[in-house]
Amino acid sequence: MPVLNIVVINPLADRHQEVLQAVDPDINIIVTDEKNALEQMPGCHILVTWGWAETRSLYLAAPHLEWIHALSAGVEKLIFPEIQTSDTILTNSKGIHGIPVSEHVLAMMLAFSRGLPTSIRQQDAKKWQRMPTSEMHDQTIAIVGLGSIGREIAKKAKALGMRVLASKREVTTELFVDKLYPPDNDSLLEMLGQADFVVVALPLTEHTQNMIGLPHFSAMKRTAYLFNIARGTIINEADLIAALEQGLIKGAGLDVFVTEPLPEDNPLWNMPNVIITPHVAALSPAYLDRAIKLCADNLTRFVQGRDMINIVDKVKGY
Repeated sequence: MPVLNIVVINPLADRHQEVLQAVDPDINIIVTDEKNALEQMPGCHILVTWGWAETRSLYLAAPHLEWIHALSAGVEKLIFPEIQTSDTILTNSKGIHGIPVSEHVLAMMLAFSRGLPTSIRQQDAKKWQRMPTSEMHDQTIAIVGLGSIGREIAKKAKALGMRVLASKREVTTELFVDKLYPPDNDSLLEMLGQADFVVVALPLTEHTQNMIGLPHFSAMKRTAYLFNIARGTIINEADLIAALEQGLIKGAGLDVFVTEPLPEDNPLWNMPNVIITPHVAALSPAYLDRAIKLCADNLTRFVQGRDMINIVDKVKGY
């Protein structure tokens, strides 16, 4: 078998290169950046990059490319006509985000429950005034999209004594979910109407684009909070702003947006019932360690001709 050239478009620490090299001492690992990646494509067999990176031009310049691995779970920019009709394998890093993202969601939920956004503003103003608080115990969370991240959120929510609802395409037995709903719109509206906290954890596809809008906010409790840690365009942002302004929902915790960075003139910045974080829910000191470990596992499978994990359906987009 000829030497495999693996092009990685991301800085790697020595320990990360060692993990990949341990799969096969003869593989050639080339670490580069987006600016200089194109010159490496003619000899590239495996490309390791991010799902939001512009990759089509690299793909077209890589006649020997057999496999693309995304260091992210999302693969939006890795789905294009040429790869969809090819034999090129596409995999992602699904499954490594659950711990940090679920902790991020719970942090935002607890912040609203205990009135922390108000407390922080009052601290800045040196104002001593108690605010209403609530408990998450015995409240209902609805998770829209029960993948690996959704399951981790469900597990932590159940540990806090919450009732857990979730939507999912396939009917499965879920240890931490009290009731599972199919993803059709009527079922989704029924689920949302029961929830005190709603978490959007769907992949971005042509079917989930603008999936959540005013009808869904209207179906929610006026005391409910919405959280989006998926992709900004899954929610109709104009409808969300209208729902917050009109009091259709009580507040929102948002880590992703239609345009990032969020424009300075976006009304969400100035809403006291909104927590904004700059697309950091999945960040963790352990992120790249987990991503490279998963990549190395798949590299072992690839080299040995075994079934690979996290293969993306290039038509569905996930």
